[in-house]
Amino acid sequence: MAHPTQLMARDAAILVIDVQEKLMVKIPTAAAITRNIAFLLDAAKLLEVQIAATEQYPKGLGPTVKPLADRLPHRPDKLAFSSCGAPGVVETFRDKGRDKIVLAGIETHVCVLHTTLDLLAAGFHVYLAVDALASRYAIDHETALRRLEKAGAVLTTSETCAFEWMGGSQHPQFKAVSALVQERMKAMAQS
Repeated sequence: MAHPTQLMARDAAILVIDVQEKLMVKIPTAAAITRNIAFLLDAAKLLEVQIAATEQYPKGLGPTVKPLADRLPHRPDKLAFSSCGAPGVVETFRDKGRDKIVLAGIETHVCVLHTTLDLLAAGFHVYLAVDALASRYAIDHETALRRLEKAGAVLTTSETCAFEWMGGSQHPQFKAVSALVQERMKAMAQS
């Protein structure tokens, strides 16, 4: 019997929020965040976890950074801070029966915060992949995480999500995900 907060691929989705060129140059941990989001997306694709993404005013903030853009589906643009304001995002989660939403992106204290609160208010379970989230300033990131955890979001990491989605080493994609883990570890060691 699974715990109510346990992630399973069949009821999960990942939402990548506003990882755009003009914003990422201001994020001190941009390389690590990009690497961790790419890992999450690659694992999600292998495990058939729904993937969604948004862009905040791309005309002014530019497109999603190249390493992630190639991995992401259509990215509706938005003007509201919450990704729930982007056309079709929430409806697609509901239509596909995905009620556990993993969030990744920037900035933790603005668009991620607004999205989390809106998703929680709409009855979704929200998971914050803390190593795939960032703000320009650490104080904003850390304070937002504390607030969102108190509001009901579950703090987790990218690797935890991947292993939780699989449920065990008997999963048919275990070796492929393990290869992604090894690849990520090598990249982390080189940075």
